[in-house]
Amino acid sequence: MKTKKRKQSIFIDILIWAFLVVAAVMILAPILFMFTASMMPAREILKMPYRWIPSGFEAENFWIPIKGLNNDFIFLRNILNSFIVSGAVALTTVLLSALTGYALAKFRFRGKNIVFFSIMATMMIPFEAIMVPLYLVITNFHLQNSYAGLILPFLVNAFGIFLMRQYLVPFPDEIIDAARIDGAGEFQIFRRIILPNSLPAVATLAILAFRTQWDNLLWPLLVVQSEEMKTIPLYITKFTGEMSSNEGAMMAVAVIASIPMLVLFFAMSRYFLSGAAVYSSRKG
Repeated sequence: MKTKKRKQSIFIDILIWAFLVVAAVMILAPILFMFTASMMPAREILKMPYRWIPSGFEAENFWIPIKGLNNDFIFLRNILNSFIVSGAVALTTVLLSALTGYALAKFRFRGKNIVFFSIMATMMIPFEAIMVPLYLVITNFHLQNSYAGLILPFLVNAFGIFLMRQYLVPFPDEIIDAARIDGAGEFQIFRRIILPNSLPAVATLAILAFRTQWDNLLWPLLVVQSEEMKTIPLYITKFTGEMSSNEGAMMAVAVIASIPMLVLFFAMSRYFLSGAAVYSSRKG
């Protein structure tokens, strides 16, 4: 009987590993194709069967998007814009979500549950439903073609508050009470106790907020008209439309846009993965 159960367990493990391997290949294959194709001349990319190992490095593929379609190097300015917008949104999202999550998790006040469920209810509203009112607000305040217009609508989000609140609910109240007895103020407790003990959740939220804005196309498309204020997704859309016959350059601009996110993820992966594991265990 034990031998039969062991065989069943081994068979199930094999099926799980086979599924994971297939899923990993399906996810990584397009990424590998993007990186290898960015190094090839266009004529090599279209050859069948596809050569996964480039015969050489085609530096021109990367130089074309960097110098821009008009040789004005506007791509570098667009990268800077994306860094400023994504970094500002990630910073404010983490700080405001952590403060709100801390209050909802550890403070006692009348109507706390109503406030929490009201915030959660906003997650059910798609961005497209509030996009036009937001655009009218930005227009009335004359914030088009500005960093403020790109950043202000995304200073905080309901998911961030939910994540931080759920992470802090199990945090021991005794530690916070002891700090209060010692004379520490609430902001001092938040800065010295809550934030340092919330690094996995903070890192997870920072990566997600940064990535969301780094990939955001719809809102900048509405708010930004000048080339100097455009972000990377807008530049890529225009570049690929005008360079549709140069597959190598199109893959190269995608690689350049992907590198910052890959660096950020691997730099914070230790906190990100531990945060995901802790959140899953607490949810279960």
